[in-house]
Amino acid sequence: MATELLRFNGAVERDPAIDAWMKHHQGELGLIAHQWFQVMRNCGDEVRELLHDGCPVACLGDAPFGYVDVFTSHVNVGFFQGATLPDPARLLQGTGKFMRHVKLKPGTPTNLTALNKLIDTAYWDIKSRVENG
Repeated sequence: MATELLRFNGAVERDPAIDAWMKHHQGELGLIAHQWFQVMRNCGDEVRELLHDGCPVACLGDAPFGYVDVFTSHVNVGFFQGATLPDPARLLQGTGKFMRHVKLKPGTPTNLTALNKLIDTAYWDIKSRVENG
């Protein structure tokens, strides 16, 4: 049984609200969030973005695949279909039906290769879901 994809209205090629969000979230945590959102932005020509529930979201068209959010002492790099993503490095956290996130803390080592792979996989996963129903 296929599950309907979450869709967001208003995703655009470059959302000025996200640039404003990034300026508001400076410092070490803001730099981490900006770095990983930029990786999402660079996944493909069809990536669109919007601010949803107060955080930057990367979409393929109107179908979200990733987000970043800044908290008091960490940054979440999240995935809307994270529960189904392969995660051999075991970075993903959460127990939701669909979403998972990676928690990043300043000064704590991160498996950069594995996180880049998760973002890339999330993009190609949503692309497949959108194109193949």
